[in-house]
Formats: sequence, structure tokens, C-alpha cells
Amino acid sequence: MFPPSAPIRPFHNQDSGPASVMPPVESSDRSHILALLRLGDFSQDAFFATDTQGAILYMNRSAERLFGYRRGDAVGLRVDALLPDVAEVNARLDQEGARNALLWRGRGQHRQHMALNLAGAATQICSQTGHSHLYIMRQHRGGLSDTDRQAELASLVYRSTSEGMLVLDPRGVILDVNPAFVSLRGRAESDVVGRHVRCLNSPCHDREFYRVMWRTVMETGSWQGEHWGQHVNGELYPEWLSINTSFNDQGEVHRRVMIFSNIAEIKQAEAIIWKQANFDRLTDLPNRQMFHDRLEQSILKARRTGGRIGLLFLDLDRFKEINDTLGHAMGDELLKEASRRLSACVRQSDTVARLGGDEFTVLLDGVHEPRDVERLTRAILRSLAEPFRLGVETVFISTSIGITFYPDDATDAETLLNNADQAMYSAKAEGRNRSCYFTLSMQERAQKRMRLVNDLHLALDQNQFSLDFQPIVDLRSGRVVKAETLLRWHHPVRGLVSPAEFIPLAEETGIIRPLGDWVFCEATRQISEWRNRFDRDIQVSVNISPAQLRHEGLDLAFWSTHLNTLGLASRHVIIEITEGLLIDSGDDRIRLQLEAFRTAGMQVALDDFGTGYSSLSYLRKFDIDFLKIDQSFVANLSRGSADHALCEAIILLAHKLGLSVVAEGIETPRQYDLLAAAGCDFGQGYLFARPMAAHMFEGLLAVGADVRPAHARQGGAAEHTASDR
Repeated sequence: MFPPSAPIRPFHNQDSGPASVMPPVESSDRSHILALLRLGDFSQDAFFATDTQGAILYMNRSAERLFGYRRGDAVGLRVDALLPDVAEVNARLDQEGARNALLWRGRGQHRQHMALNLAGAATQICSQTGHSHLYIMRQHRGGLSDTDRQAELASLVYRSTSEGMLVLDPRGVILDVNPAFVSLRGRAESDVVGRHVRCLNSPCHDREFYRVMWRTVMETGSWQGEHWGQHVNGELYPEWLSINTSFNDQGEVHRRVMIFSNIAEIKQAEAIIWKQANFDRLTDLPNRQMFHDRLEQSILKARRTGGRIGLLFLDLDRFKEINDTLGHAMGDELLKEASRRLSACVRQSDTVARLGGDEFTVLLDGVHEPRDVERLTRAILRSLAEPFRLGVETVFISTSIGITFYPDDATDAETLLNNADQAMYSAKAEGRNRSCYFTLSMQERAQKRMRLVNDLHLALDQNQFSLDFQPIVDLRSGRVVKAETLLRWHHPVRGLVSPAEFIPLAEETGIIRPLGDWVFCEATRQISEWRNRFDRDIQVSVNISPAQLRHEGLDLAFWSTHLNTLGLASRHVIIEITEGLLIDSGDDRIRLQLEAFRTAGMQVALDDFGTGYSSLSYLRKFDIDFLKIDQSFVANLSRGSADHALCEAIILLAHKLGLSVVAEGIETPRQYDLLAAAGCDFGQGYLFARPMAAHMFEGLLAVGADVRPAHARQGGAAEHTASDR
């Protein structure tokens, strides 16, 4: 390996002039030499120093990279482990006498047993105990042929790759394995070399698997696929196995190469991704995607066998109240417990899924009779009605269940799910905590609703809306002082659509916000026009939906700008809200919006007072200007009745709190007399006027008449009141 023709001459740097000879040094000076050698860490040439026994004292970083050692691992090794022919180099140094440095070329041994072609220089340092040596070198490639270079590269890949590799002869006998295979399988090279490849067969695959695999290799020269590998300790793991064949010049099989890649981490990642895509993270139930897949498979199976499928759609009643009151963490615990109870009610073959929020589905295969489902729904209702213990709290909920069947009600997954959803909403409408079967009338209602929603999206742009105004009368003077705005939808086909029908749809679809802005602008424009024409100090009352204050909220800045454009003061606007909106005032967005009305100078009226879950604390907490007595208290009003007592109490309470009172639904003189006698401030109802279009309302304003009953206008109200006493 060391050509005899290689010139031997003093070691020197071509740029530094004549050769430098290192004089003999004592061992006491060795530390200084080693300190000097450490400058070699900054050299691109590899070099190391040995002691007098041939053990490596120091190796610089370039040498460690060249020979494949980590930092410091080679210190203490004999130099001939890295330079097999170093004895010849040292012998030639001894023959040089005073000329104790020479150039050399030869081979080195990489840590992974690869041969290195090296060129460098060597020198010796004399001491009393012998000669220590310094070797400097770099990899020499000039003398390699293309074939040798390719072979060297192939050997490097074979020894350094992280994938296990083994080489077979044409009969399947293992000729060699690389270090990665030894690490992967935990089997020493000597354990497998010389044995047939069958010794690596996995217990997870039968003989037929390997027969087909090797037949493919024999026919095509290659095979690849997933395979279960087995470590020497018995542990099984998934791997990707590739088999390729090398042929000789005669076209005969020369070698076969098997490559093993451990894909356990990939499989684990795929399993996690698959679970996250198909299962609900909170409850571990199948999610919407997985449920749809299982429903489609169940339909295909039922179609082949002529079977029946039952589908239940469940929604937890008033779950939002618990979530908002106790917090989302407690809400999550309730959902998990509800999931466990649902799963305990069904068969192992049935599917319970969480679609999202508090919505669940149950898929029932092989339903023979609808009454079988009835028994299950009763069990679910009973189970979910049991108390839920959430930390120190105990809460109660119920559920509404919609039921539909394949093929009785529909033959595709989407329609079945829609049917069950419609049936569930019918169960809620009937009072909750019950189940309801899908019927064709539900489908008709759902289709009608869908068409109405579509028409609602076009109605505003097509000017299908108008406003009516109902007078609000001062009960003492009988004059019209306020007007409540009422929205009307003139559908081009259906005619007049009730607000009770389209307002909830507008709230659900988000149309309520632009619609609410239009109502405000149109109502205030009309009031501004009337004030200018009739010189009347009149207020307009605008109803606000809770949905307008949620999500993005009202654009109060736009409203204020609009009032400024009209030259209308904010005090001429009354915002009517419901008691339900005050209950939602725990939502910061709603609370801030209510406070913003007061800051802007608008007055606030509390509508339908006494019909909801009102709390007197709300009257103290919020700046309310008016209480509106609901018409349900006025409709049956008579002296000495419970409604009479309630109305008097509400009026007295409001006045004590500095609030004015408006009575709704006044239709008879007797109702007027009792309310006026109780001190009610304002009233509205058919006794005075029905809601009317703007041009008709102008007639009332123009006349400025007293619209009270005739006996009240003539002073009869006082006499009537006295006689009643």
C-alpha cells in the first residue's frame, strides 16, 4: 500500500521555506508540544500524535471526521488500528537518521471498516524513552478509478445508512449484513451470516404471505411492502421491506439485496392523525366524519340484506345554561358523563357519535320493529335525567330525541340525518325531555322554512319590508306622544308574513343585523319628518332582538351618525328590550351594549315585564326608563282580580324606582279606567288605535286629538272611579 517509489524527504511547508527538524525533547516539554498540536483543531488536514508505545495521544477534529470517531474516542487506541501499515512508515523514519520527516501514501481503516486512501507526512520526536510520532494526512482520491470510487461510495452508503440491509446469494443464503441491520434486529452479524433468509420470517405472517412475496421476486426481480419485523428480544414492529435483485452479465441472479426501514413512528403518527380525524377528542366517541362513514356502510349493508336502520338524533336540553353558569370545564365533564351513559344504553354493535356541541347520534343496525327503538329511547331519557355530579355541584338535564328509519323515511344518509334533526326539534317544541318520530309533515315544514329563509335573504334588497306605527298615548291627556315601530314583510307570493314566523329565522341566519339597521334608520327618518311637519315632540320606540347584541353587536356609531345627519336628538329614541335580554346580560358584550345606549342618550324600555324570569335586581342594576306591562295582565283586567293587583303593584314599584309605565293591549274603557286610576303613565292598544302605516299615523298627529274614551274626555273617568270605590 505504500509504494516503494514514494520519495522520502524532509517534511516542510511549501510556503515556509526549508524543512524544520524537531529536536529531541524531554517528557517535561511534552505538554508544550501537545498545546501546540491543539492548534490543529483549526486545520483542514487530519493529524494525530502518538506516545513512544504507539498509542494515540491526540487527534484533531479533521482526523476524527475522516476516521469516523467522536470527540476523544480514539485517544488511547493503537495507531496501527487506524494506519495498518504504520510500522513500515516508522521503520523508514528510523532509517533517515537526522532527516526525521517524510511524505507517505497508503491506506487507513475507517471505524466502520471502510478502507481509506490517504496521503500525508510523518515525523518523529526523540526522547530518552523512545520515539513518539506525529502523522498528518488527507484523503487521496486521485489514484482511484471510477469503478473503485463507485465501490467506495457504495460501501460508505451500505455501512452508514440508518436502514437495515442484507445481501443474499441466489439461493437465499445471507452473505452480509450492515451495522444498521444489527441495530434494528438486535442480532449479531455472526448469528445470521451463512443462514437462509427464512430465519428472519415473522410470526405475524403465514407461509402463504412469504410464498407470494418470493414468487413476485422470482418473476419480477423486486418486491416491496409492509412487513412485521421481530427484534431478538421478541418485540414486533412494523417495517417497510424492499427486495431488489442484481444480475450478472449472463442475466443470471448474482445477488439479492433486502432493505428494512422501521416505520413504527410513522405508523404511530398515522394512528394519531387518523384518530384525531375520526374521533371526538373530548368524549372519544366517533365524530361527524366517522359517523357519516358508518352510516353509509350501514345503508349499503341494509340495502343488500333488506334490513332496517334506526337513527336517533339527540340534543341535551338547556346545556348552554349549565355551560355558561358553571363554566366550560364543568360543561365538558357533563358531556363526557353523558357520553358514557349513552354508550351504556346501546348494544356493542351500535354506534354512538358526537356531532359537536351537545348534539349526539345513535346508529342502530338490524332494527326489527320500531318498538325496539322505543324501549331504547325510554332508557336513554331515564339515564340522562339522573343527576350529574360535577365537582361539588349537582345538576339536572334532559334530552330531546328525534327518530327516523331506513328505508321507511329515506334511503340516503343526508336525508336520514336531516329527518332525525327535524324530529328532534319537534320534540323540543313539544316540551323537551321526550322523543319524536319523523313524519312527512315535518319534512314539509322544513322545506317551507328553507324556502322562507331563501326569500328572506332577498327581501331587504327588493324593498319588501315596511313599517307600521302603533300610537302610545299619555293616559292623563289622551294625546299621542310616542309610537312603537312594528316591522311588516310583504312577501310577493305569500302576502303578509307574520313577524313571529320570520323574525326567528332572521335571528338564526344573521339577517337580523342589517334588517335591524334598516328598521332603525327608517323609523328615525319618519319621526324626524313628523317633528318637522307637525312640530310635535314625539318619540319612536324600536324593538331590539337579543341576536342583534350578540356576536359582532350593534354598530352604535353608525346609528349615532345617522341621528346627527337627521338632526334628531338621541332622547327621541327608545330602545325596547325583553327580560330575556337582561338575563343574558352576564355576557359582557350584551352588558356593554346596554350601557352604550344610555351613554348615547337613548332611553330604554323593558318590554313584556312580568312574563319572563325577571329579577328586581335587574331594575336596580340597569338604567331602565320604562316598564311595559304585558298585555296578558291587561286582557282579563277587572276590579279586585289578581291581574288588577299585579298591575297596581308593578305601577307602584316602577314609580318608587323613578320609572314610567306603559300598559300594552288596552282594548276596553274599563281596562283604561282601572289603569288610569292606578296611576299608569302611558298606554297602547286597539282602544286607541291599531298599528297603522305612516301616512295614516300622520292623521292622528295633524289633529292632535284626545284619543281617550268619550267618558274620560268628558271627566267621566273620575266619576266612574269614584262610584267603583
